[in-house]
Amino acid sequence: MRLVAFVKKNAVMVIALLAAAVTAVLVPVDRKYVDYFDYKTLTCLFCVLAVVCALKNINFFYVLACKIVQSFKTTRMTILALVYITFLGSMLIANDMALLTFLPLGQRVLAATRKERYMAFTFIMQNIAANLGGMLTPFGNPQNLYMYTKFGIPTGEFMEIMLVPFSVSIALITICCLCVKSEVLTLPENEWKTNPKRASLYLVLFALAITIVFRGIPYYIGLIIIPLVLLFADRRALKTVDYPLLFTFVFFFIFSGNMARLEPVRDLLSGLLEKNTLLFGVLSCQCISNVPSAILLSQFTENYRDLLVAVNIGGVGTLIASLASLITFREYTKHNPGKAGYYIAVFSLFNFGFLVLLTVIMSLW
Repeated sequence: MRLVAFVKKNAVMVIALLAAAVTAVLVPVDRKYVDYFDYKTLTCLFCVLAVVCALKNINFFYVLACKIVQSFKTTRMTILALVYITFLGSMLIANDMALLTFLPLGQRVLAATRKERYMAFTFIMQNIAANLGGMLTPFGNPQNLYMYTKFGIPTGEFMEIMLVPFSVSIALITICCLCVKSEVLTLPENEWKTNPKRASLYLVLFALAITIVFRGIPYYIGLIIIPLVLLFADRRALKTVDYPLLFTFVFFFIFSGNMARLEPVRDLLSGLLEKNTLLFGVLSCQCISNVPSAILLSQFTENYRDLLVAVNIGGVGTLIASLASLITFREYTKHNPGKAGYYIAVFSLFNFGFLVLLTVIMSLW
């Protein structure tokens, strides 16, 4: 039962492991395997996740979000605030961590104000906001961090590439949220507190992690300092890092590295990407998720501009297009058992609507 539960919780990692194992049969292990791994990406991801866990353990994001939400007095503006918080949060702490932090806040607010009928819509818009909000920064999504490092994209160019889809996403999300009926509500007082001294320390560590992402200092410095400080300040943060996500990257590095060495696969994917990198990248995300798509397809094209856009807007669509979508689905069904079918129907309606609009707009841009 424990094994089954583990597989269900970490399905993407298990699939990545199986994919790596299958390709290892086709391409036996040799010295070239060492070159598959992007060590800087793995280090940056670990450092950011560790510091975010530490901040989460002192309720930093929860308290900050509660203060913002309590400033609004209507259903429409409260839902908009919840979605915007998730949107902005994904730019700073990555999309999956933003959802793990702010989905419980959305559930708590809606349940306390007896507005549970808006929960599916709110969760879905938070999910879309998390997937699309993180696209503007190199550390907002795991695939961004990988692409930013893999191709050595200048920070200014990275943000310039993502500015249009980011702006369109904000507009679409805002329009959807403003369609919610405006009902007066009273939010409960926030009883959560944070530790100012620890918050200051962790924010310094977070700044250090971001400096590493932006190539300000060598990545190995962060790999030494951040775990060392957290070892004394908050060991639980190190224990609760999303290690399955890190291993997912490791396994997909092996998978994509091996696939790149298979000539028939290399010719097929190179040909498809040459015809339309954006469209094929988006379709790939719908089938194998955005992170593995970024790692795999980056081996076969130098058109990082279209691929970067594709693996970001491709995060909306199917439930498996992004790990974040699976997190949201799991969180919703936990609080609303028996409503999985309803959620998937509404989820598909909004997600495919966003996907089609963004793909068409970016194809014409």
